[in-house]
Amino acid sequence: MSASRRSGTTDELGPEGPEPEREGPDGSDLLAALLDGMDAALCALDAHGVVTHWNREAERILGWTAAEAVGRHGFAGWAVRSADAEDVEARLMSAMDAPGRQVHEFALVTKDGGRVLVRTQSAAVRGPDGKPAGVYCAFSEVHAQIDLERSIALSEALLEDASWGVVLVDADLRPAVVNAHAARALGAGRTSVLGRPLGELLAQGVEEVESALTHVLAEGAPPAPAEVWVSVRTPEGERRRCWRSGFVRLSSPLAEEPVPLGVGWMFQDVTEARQGEQEASLLRFRAQQLHRAARAAAECEDPAEAVTVHLDFALAGFADHALIDRVAEGAAEGAEPVRLVRIAATPSGAPGPSRLTGRAGLPVRYGEGHPALRCVERAGTVRAGAGSVDAEKARAWAESRQWPADTVHALCTVLRSRGRTLGAVTFLRGSGRHAFERADTMYAEDVAVRIATALDLAGLIAADDA
Repeated sequence: MSASRRSGTTDELGPEGPEPEREGPDGSDLLAALLDGMDAALCALDAHGVVTHWNREAERILGWTAAEAVGRHGFAGWAVRSADAEDVEARLMSAMDAPGRQVHEFALVTKDGGRVLVRTQSAAVRGPDGKPAGVYCAFSEVHAQIDLERSIALSEALLEDASWGVVLVDADLRPAVVNAHAARALGAGRTSVLGRPLGELLAQGVEEVESALTHVLAEGAPPAPAEVWVSVRTPEGERRRCWRSGFVRLSSPLAEEPVPLGVGWMFQDVTEARQGEQEASLLRFRAQQLHRAARAAAECEDPAEAVTVHLDFALAGFADHALIDRVAEGAAEGAEPVRLVRIAATPSGAPGPSRLTGRAGLPVRYGEGHPALRCVERAGTVRAGAGSVDAEKARAWAESRQWPADTVHALCTVLRSRGRTLGAVTFLRGSGRHAFERADTMYAEDVAVRIATALDLAGLIAADDA
């Protein structure tokens, strides 16, 4: 017995007339194959309430075969309890007179006597004359339907209302679906990012993101979220952001073997938290360096040696080179022009401890407007940089200021003690580091206070000895 009733007369749910001769399966075989291949259970009743169709999914859920179900009048006594049969059949057959589909929940009886709560969708089947000829009823177990509805609701919520970014990336690593939060994070509209390479959306961090997506396509989801630093192109310019990202591989549920459809990429912006952690860690390190420098300098018999100790401890993780220039002896406070003598410097070649220099007392050949001179004149801090120029111009810029050739960023801080300007300390960075910021200025000024104190003490001792 197939899923549909076969007889010498035409079924009430189909048109009358002889079937045309053709090769291959006839209409009833094709209908049976279609019904048996459905994922949902399906049955149909004619206008008199007789079961005309019953597919394999209905057999799986209730246990009744098509041979046992087709031809029965109603569900009473076999698929529905007798006490419920009248109400169930009335609600199903009412679909013949109602527009559209009707949704109901019934408790059906399995062949082994159990009960299954199902959710049904029923609608009228029209005959050739347009009049109702019966009803069809598609049903599934309520828990399966609820699971499906939850999955659909979750997908819609993630792609509409989620408070984190969700991007569905296809197998070519191009965005296929983007939620509103992700579109804002990428600095573009939800539709304008679709199908575009990630390199057009991200200025930096593209390689890391594409590598993660490729890994997920090949190996599956990673065991833990990953943090990726990216730079996003926006109308206001590039913004550097840290995204805490999770990845899942998307596979087709309809294929016999898993076929990757792409990757689900979910991320949350944690830039402020990570920057706060980095700043706190940097502050702790610098505070520890100041503490170590103070303890090491306290063991120096010569205050001039303590000057280089403070300089060496300050240099770690802060700058590539450092210089200390002292106002030339005999120069009056505020005298013009200011003359500076180099008394200490870090090696410009191989790394090593700072060296005391300037015993000859010859002034450094600083040109007018040099940052160190302006620092002393203003009794404040001066920052300088080569800017966005090529390597040759940056080298010429550094050498013209008597700095190592690889310098591109400079920070000059005044040395003051007992209300007097003693000189300036200059910290230098190469192209591998970013420019000095406000937090760097505060740290350099803390170091300068300690260097100035040691330098002032060294001058007092030298004066006493003289």
